[in-house]
Amino acid sequence: MFTVIFGRPGCPYCVRAKQIAEKLTADRDDFEFRYIDMLEEGITKADLEKTVGAPVHTVPQIFIDERHVGGCTEFEAYARANLGLYA
Repeated sequence: MFTVIFGRPGCPYCVRAKQIAEKLTADRDDFEFRYIDMLEEGITKADLEKTVGAPVHTVPQIFIDERHVGGCTEFEAYARANLGLYA
C-alpha cells in the first residue's frame, strides 16, 4: 500500500497526516508513504484539482494506492477503520 500526502510547511493537519503515516509505516510491513511539500515542488491546489476532479480548498490532500482519500480527518478515519491505527 503506497500513500502520497500533498502538504505545506507549517500546516498542522499536514504534520498530523505525516505523523499518522510514519506510525503506520512503523507498525505495518505493507505501508509506505511519500510526503510531497507542495511549495518546494511548485504544486498548487489548482494542480491537485485536476487529479482529484473536484475543487481543492484545503491541505493535505492524500491518496492511497492512487485513490483520493481526502484530507487529514478522512485519512485518519480510513486508517482507524482499515489499517489498525490506534491513537
